[in-house]
Amino acid sequence: MDLAKVKLKLTIHFKMKNIVILFTLFTVFSCTTSKEEKPIRQDIKELVFASGQLEWDDSYNLTAQTDGVLQNVNLDVGIAVNKGNFIANIDNRTNEINTQTVQEQLVITNENLTANSPQLQQLQQNIAFAESKYQQDKTQEERYKRLYQSQSVAKVEYENMKLNSQNSLSNLNALKKQANQILQTAKQQHITTKGQLRNNQVVQNYNSIQVTESGTVIKKYKTTGDYVRKGDVIATIANSNKLEAVLNVDENSIGKIKQGQSVYVSLNSNKDEIINGKISEILSAFDEKTQSFICKVTFDKPIQNSIFGTQLEANILVGEKKNALLIPRSYMGYGNKVNVKGKDEYVTIKIGIVSTEFVEVLSGINENDVILPLKL
Repeated sequence: MDLAKVKLKLTIHFKMKNIVILFTLFTVFSCTTSKEEKPIRQDIKELVFASGQLEWDDSYNLTAQTDGVLQNVNLDVGIAVNKGNFIANIDNRTNEINTQTVQEQLVITNENLTANSPQLQQLQQNIAFAESKYQQDKTQEERYKRLYQSQSVAKVEYENMKLNSQNSLSNLNALKKQANQILQTAKQQHITTKGQLRNNQVVQNYNSIQVTESGTVIKKYKTTGDYVRKGDVIATIANSNKLEAVLNVDENSIGKIKQGQSVYVSLNSNKDEIINGKISEILSAFDEKTQSFICKVTFDKPIQNSIFGTQLEANILVGEKKNALLIPRSYMGYGNKVNVKGKDEYVTIKIGIVSTEFVEVLSGINENDVILPLKL
């Protein structure tokens, strides 16, 4: 190729490149706003954004009250259950055996309270024999007393008969006391055994798992065939009419959140609808899992056709002012500096509420000032 032609092409190329650069710079500078603005009076709201999900405000865990194998589990997530419904049984053979044993013991303790008790029958025979012996010894004592008084027998013989009578009486009283103690012990054993039977019957009732409050099953942890221990959670049931939003608020914004503040919620399943609520609870502990603070929101009205776990976005109203002095947010620079027409240096303003578009001016400029875009 001719060298002159190459030089000509390079010259044209560089000239076209310069034209493109100049056109680009012109476009940039022409697009940079040079519009003058004056502060305006207008209402302003400060909103804090948060994400979260729907959860149940009123829920409880259905737990096993005894150990055993789950049978006939009749529930699934999303199913409505009513108070009193039986949703599962627990096969607890140990409790059944214990109950049967206690029932047999109760029969024995009942017998021990009657005259048919072998122990009491033997004691009654002993008491009857001791009673008879005492009467004989007492008769002998009285006979020897008369003989002694008539000096027919020696004093020592009379005293021996008297001692025999006293011993027989002591033995008779001891047997009667023993019989009374055995009867009292039998009564106590009977009361204790009845109590054990009632406890076992209560535990047997625990083998049937019953819904304590009507609601909707939102979580299911166990199913038929699973072995459970006392306290294990089988399912979580919630009141479907009491939903709440659980929000994740970043640590830079949590200081602005107060209980009772208004919240505007948009469900991911229906972003066109805004649902009104209020901050009902602010958890003080930082949630390591979500790296945020947890706030709860209750709704002004029940949410129709809502689903547990639905993701959502929310704006929390943390501040608002009527007829505030505002400037566009884009006209304020670092350190709250603004470019005021007629001023040689930027002016520092004191600000209040900051929204996505406007900044509230508390001091530094007034309604009569004209502000310019910040210099590049």
